[in-house]
Amino acid sequence: MVKSMTGFGSFAGTIDEYSVSVEIKSVNHRYFEFSLRIPKLYSSFEDRIKKLISAKVERGKVDCFIQLEAPQCENVKVTANKVLARRFIEETNLISRELGLKQISSVRELLNCPDIIIVERTVEDEDRVWNILESALEQAVNGFVEMRLREGSHLKDDILSQVEEIGKAVSFIDEHSPQLVAEYNEKLLQRMKAAIGDIPVDEQRLLTEAAIFADKTAVAEETVRLRSHIQQLTSILSSNEPAGRRLDFLVQEMNREANTIGSKAQDVTIVRSVIDIKARIEKIREQIQNIE
Repeated sequence: MVKSMTGFGSFAGTIDEYSVSVEIKSVNHRYFEFSLRIPKLYSSFEDRIKKLISAKVERGKVDCFIQLEAPQCENVKVTANKVLARRFIEETNLISRELGLKQISSVRELLNCPDIIIVERTVEDEDRVWNILESALEQAVNGFVEMRLREGSHLKDDILSQVEEIGKAVSFIDEHSPQLVAEYNEKLLQRMKAAIGDIPVDEQRLLTEAAIFADKTAVAEETVRLRSHIQQLTSILSSNEPAGRRLDFLVQEMNREANTIGSKAQDVTIVRSVIDIKARIEKIREQIQNIE
């Protein structure tokens, strides 16, 4: 099944009293690259999150954004640094007396000093939190994969459409090439007769010239290989394995054969067919850049 490397999936809701938001998006990339944004409190889950997503994604640059909010006041620890508070009051009041300023008279003023009140959040039940995360991630990943499959199906259809037209052009070249040799033989015979008048034509020389022309313009081997590449490409598109890299290689080989046919072409209609083939190969090449 062909998958696009472009995709998006999300989940937002409440699971086991936790508010969860997950977004996953990807763009094409040569390899698998993963980036995660998650509250620092839950950063210890990064490896497990990456493993879950990479099991469904072979290639692409994947960005994952997660917000997770625990029930109010759950796993929150508040402590006061009393030693620091006393020292802060002593030093502040000393400065206040020396400068004739108002001394600290309320806790509100005391809270302006950093680190006196320390709020710590902890993950007390990692298994519970991971189960919540995993459930949200799986729902987001399912939507993400479905979108990549839909996009991949469109790419496959477009590529097969181009391949069909390439096949038609190759058939035209196969049918037209032998006619060129016959036409060349006839033209060569007429030129030789015009040049030598009533002198008998040297048939051996005529055959030799025709053979040289036929050898220079023969493209049967190239069209056979091109058809073989087309069959392989179609087969790969129908497989369940990641296809991007193999398709990229095949397109290079198809372009190579088209170039060889073009270099041998001695007829404007064949040249036009080669130009059409190369244009369609380029369209395929652009499309497979986004196939996993």
